[in-house]
Amino acid sequence: MSQSRIALVTGGSRGLGRSTVEALARRGVSLILTYHSNQAAADEVVANIRKKGVRAATLPLDTSDTKAFPVFAQEVRRVLGGWDADSFDYLVNMAGTSHSGLIDEATEDDFDAAYRVHVKGPFFLTQTLLPLIADGGRIVNISSGLTRIINPGRIVYASMKGAVEVMTRYMAKELGPRRIAVNVVAPGAIQTDFSGGIVRDNPDVARHIAELTALGRPGVPDDIGPMIASLLSEDNRWVNAQRIEVSGGQAI
Repeated sequence: MSQSRIALVTGGSRGLGRSTVEALARRGVSLILTYHSNQAAADEVVANIRKKGVRAATLPLDTSDTKAFPVFAQEVRRVLGGWDADSFDYLVNMAGTSHSGLIDEATEDDFDAAYRVHVKGPFFLTQTLLPLIADGGRIVNISSGLTRIINPGRIVYASMKGAVEVMTRYMAKELGPRRIAVNVVAPGAIQTDFSGGIVRDNPDVARHIAELTALGRPGVPDDIGPMIASLLSEDNRWVNAQRIEVSGGQAI
C-alpha cells in the first residue's frame, strides 16, 4: 500500500475536474489526472500539485475510445509502480461533453457521441480499471441536475446522465463484496466553460439561475470539487449507491 491514498480523476485538467483534483491534493491524496486535448493545462495542474509536495501525474485519455482503455490501464499501472503501489483508491469519472438540442433537432450521431462519452466510456473504463482499484475503495460518477430539472433542449445529455444514475446503483450492488462504495454526484448549473460557458459568460442566464436557486447564485467549480473530495473520504464511508445533487437548491 502506498503512503497516501491515490485517486484517478478523468477530465482533471479543467472545470469541475480540476477543482476536484485540487481539493483532493489539499487532503494529501496523490493524483493521476487525465486530459483529452489540452496537455498544457494538465501539466500546469500537476506542477501546482507537486509544488505542494503531493504526488501527481497526468495521462491522455479519450473516454469515447474504449479500444484504448487496456493501454491506458497499463499506463496507470506504470505510474503506480513508480509510486511503489499496485492499486489506487478513488476513481472519479468526471470527463464529459455537453449537448444542446430539442428532440426534433438531435441527430443519431449526436446521440451516439453522447452515449460513448457519458455511458459507454465510464462503464467500460471502470470495468477495465477494476483490477487496479483497491478493495474498500470508492467510485464517484457524475450526473447532472438536469435529470431532475427538465430544461428543454438538454434531452440527449440528460438521458445519458439518467443512465449513469442507474449504472451507479448497479455498480454499488455488484462491487459491494469488495467494499467499494459507488455514488453519483449531480451538479446544478455551474459557472465553467461547459456548454460554451453559458452560465459563466451570459449575464441573463446567470441571473435566471440565481433566481431559481435557493442560495441565490449560480454554482462555481469550488462548490463541487471539495464536496467530491469529502464524499471520497472516510467521513462518508457509509454513503453508498446515492444520487447527491449539489445545486444550492436549484428549482426546489
